[in-house]
Amino acid sequence: MDIKHRYCVIMCGGIGSRFWPYSRTGMPKQFIDFMGTGRSLLQMSYDRVLPLVPKENILVLTNAMYVDLVRKQLPDIAPEQILAEPARRNTAPCIAWAAWRIGALDPEASMIVTPSDHLITGEALFVDNVRRGFDFVESNEALLTLGITPTRPETGYGYIQIGEPLEPGLNKVKTFTEKPDLELAKVFVQSGEFFWNAGIFMWTAAAIKKAFRTYAPDIADKFDSGYDVYGTPAEKDFIDREFPACMGISIDYAIMEKATNVYVETVSFGWNDLGTWSALYDNSPKNNDANVTQNCSVLAYNSRGNIFAVRGEKLVVVDGLEDYIVADAGDVLLVCPKSREQSIKQMVNDAKNHFGDKYL
Repeated sequence: MDIKHRYCVIMCGGIGSRFWPYSRTGMPKQFIDFMGTGRSLLQMSYDRVLPLVPKENILVLTNAMYVDLVRKQLPDIAPEQILAEPARRNTAPCIAWAAWRIGALDPEASMIVTPSDHLITGEALFVDNVRRGFDFVESNEALLTLGITPTRPETGYGYIQIGEPLEPGLNKVKTFTEKPDLELAKVFVQSGEFFWNAGIFMWTAAAIKKAFRTYAPDIADKFDSGYDVYGTPAEKDFIDREFPACMGISIDYAIMEKATNVYVETVSFGWNDLGTWSALYDNSPKNNDANVTQNCSVLAYNSRGNIFAVRGEKLVVVDGLEDYIVADAGDVLLVCPKSREQSIKQMVNDAKNHFGDKYL
């Protein structure tokens, strides 16, 4: 198919609370240059898809409060390419909105849906895999997800079990499995049948709209009722009225786990959802003492295995610190063992209960 019918939807609405306080409600994870490249995770996601789709065919789905941040970080996209959700309703309603918008403007459209806050390496492989995915969904009425070849028994990811093969690297999906415990994750990896669920999806606009009408008709009915508003000045009022009434549900639960035409392309480019401080530590360059410094100045004595993320011009001096997270966002300082980072969400809740939204 002509590349002019290929679209990308970048999901950019999350608040990144597991990286608090470095990632805040006003400046979430996807807008931060975590890798020290001079480009935020959102900008890296945008750069990554430029070889695959025309620039004008990239849509960014975000919360209304982040529209100005998106415009600042992606100055090349037009205002109408930013879809501002008036309320948080998980991934199914916002993907539906994008599909109805794209389908109304281009009935022949195919699309990739990708998160804005994941780390991908081996970008030439990514481009090759996505091109193959586009070719597949344009030739088949299929819902395609990308499955990452696992490199370890990871308990923080969902898994996809592959079923019957269509061709090398393309299989019917047998099952989706939520985050397993360690023993089950080891079984998954050893079996060779399970792949990490990266949350990257591909389909034609027509195929995903049909799936919504079949498996999530309440959502489909809302967007069908606005068939004549997409791409017009009336779209914003329609979305502001109808979108908050959508059920909050993920695309996995609403569609992917129910549909019968779901396939997986197994891929081997480097991928990490950067969902935790430990994941960021693992994927960042380290000094001779195995410390990671995120765009900050650090003097560390007798200290190993730490990650320092400090905003501004502050100098950090530590002695005798091992395997800690030190994150300073100006008005909040977090010092926490890496082994206890699962407690950060509770810390965020406690901060909200004690101080309201001041430190969120």
